[in-house]
Amino acid sequence: MKVTVQQTPLPDCLLVSPEIFEDHRGFFTEVYRQDEYAAVGLPANFVQLNHSRSRRNVTRGLHFQWEPPMGKVMRVLSGAAFLVAVDIRKGSPALGKWFGVELEERSRKLLWAPAGFARGFCVLSEWAEIEYLTTGTYNKAGESGICWDDSAIGVTWPVKDPILAERDRTAQTLAEWLNRSESEFFRYSR
Repeated sequence: MKVTVQQTPLPDCLLVSPEIFEDHRGFFTEVYRQDEYAAVGLPANFVQLNHSRSRRNVTRGLHFQWEPPMGKVMRVLSGAAFLVAVDIRKGSPALGKWFGVELEERSRKLLWAPAGFARGFCVLSEWAEIEYLTTGTYNKAGESGICWDDSAIGVTWPVKDPILAERDRTAQTLAEWLNRSESEFFRYSR
């Protein structure tokens, strides 16, 4: 199996395309394979697999975790969703910039955003299931979020009436996050 990656406009944020074998019976793919991920510079060790099901217009995010640092590779298992990554790394040339991509079950692509990115999604179909592999285990004391509609970021969400959790509705702005001492965990380095 081969996996290919496509650079997005954000440094280190990638679209991942595993090789697909398809015929009249259906298809087969290796979504994650340690040696193939390592060969293209993706993390080779994931420690947690999460699965989310949400209805149309549900908007989740923008979430991130600094302790332990958590990167995520996200994919849409069923339905369609708009996946977003925002660079929140101090010193990054893309600090505060976002990338969004509409993925659906048939696209079979994944979005990789390393630690130092806030991530979120909104559901475009009646229902969607999203799965993500993470590089860190969940730690409530070491995670936070940025408001989904922070005007300093300006994500163009393709939903008119988002359905939000209270934590997403009242999340801090990017500027507030950058003033917190924990933001030092995410420093851009090249």
